Amino acid sequence: MTELFGASSTLLLGTYTPRLDDKGRLLLPAKFRGQLAPGLVMTRGQERCLFLLPMDEFRRMYEQIRQAPVTSKQARDYLRVFLSGASDEMPDKQGRISIPAALREYAGLDREVAVIGAGTRVEIWDAAAWDTYLAEQVAGYSDTAEEVVPGLRF
Repeated sequence: MTELFGASSTLLLGTYTPRLDDKGRLLLPAKFRGQLAPGLVMTRGQERCLFLLPMDEFRRMYEQIRQAPVTSKQARDYLRVFLSGASDEMPDKQGRISIPAALREYAGLDREVAVIGAGTRVEIWDAAAWDTYLAEQVAGYSDTAEEVVPGLRF
């Protein structure tokens, strides 16, 4: 982890390729353990990956989602899917977490996984799915910076 904005805003960065063990456990990359050691929430992410969220980030996201009007079917659906798959986890002394079978199935996880730092969260991908996704996205990456973040210049 690189601390760019102070301890409370530590960014989760990088790509790692650990393997799931026979019990569906993942050894967290050492660089992520400090921020995730106090506990985390694992849930379904977009593009069929899993999100690992430090507790404070999970609470922040939940509060944002909760602000959506209860009259919005799309908001209700999103909240149900987001929370119904959520599992609060505490890494063991070796830095391992257990990934529930339903979440492994959702993300298509077998043995080979890609664990990526995505700023305020960690994402767990099936390694082949990550490679495919990344190959598709890299092609247009350099052309999209200004469109995604207006005024962003390098």
